[in-house]
Amino acid sequence: MVEKDGKFEGNNPFDICKRWIAEAEAGELNDPNAIALSTVSADGMPNVRMVLLKNIDDSAFVFFTNFGSQKALEIFDCGKASFVWHSKFLRRQIRVRGFTSLEGDQASDEYYNSRSLRSRLGAWASLQSKPLDSRETLLNQVEKFSESLGQEPTRPKFWGGFRIVPAEIEFWAEGESRLHDRFLWTKHSVDGPWKIQRLYP
Repeated sequence: MVEKDGKFEGNNPFDICKRWIAEAEAGELNDPNAIALSTVSADGMPNVRMVLLKNIDDSAFVFFTNFGSQKALEIFDCGKASFVWHSKFLRRQIRVRGFTSLEGDQASDEYYNSRSLRSRLGAWASLQSKPLDSRETLLNQVEKFSESLGQEPTRPKFWGGFRIVPAEIEFWAEGESRLHDRFLWTKHSVDGPWKIQRLYP
């Protein structure tokens, strides 16, 4: 069992993740929900980039992207992804490795519709990860879709959410003299129990 020292307290790792991110909101300069998302290409070359973690539910972590982006194509090919969340303010991090699936249409629609109009139009205009000759071309595309789609654009079918269902979640907190605290939560099956193991720093 995890020691009941406050930071790591809890029987549900998703609740701990939510609590840590909520605590980080008090001191992070911006984007306390930013994560470094890692995927692997078909030839085994790793890729990592920052994305925003938009939801944590009872079984998965959710982010949104263009399905034609490099990260999406690599996720479709591999079916797995990992990420790390780090807070300089709290001096803590969360590492997750797991299996991916698509978020449902309703949740993707709800998040898309919560974005600003220009962001929604941008989702239509951006051929994410593809070569772009100039910023002016992108802005012209945004204006083009503004004229054709109006004030209430619907979510493009090539844009939506991914779910990461974790096989592992590791919680790390800085300790004095680099004697950090690490706890690894692992599952051998989706419906199985969590196993918790303290790790050396």
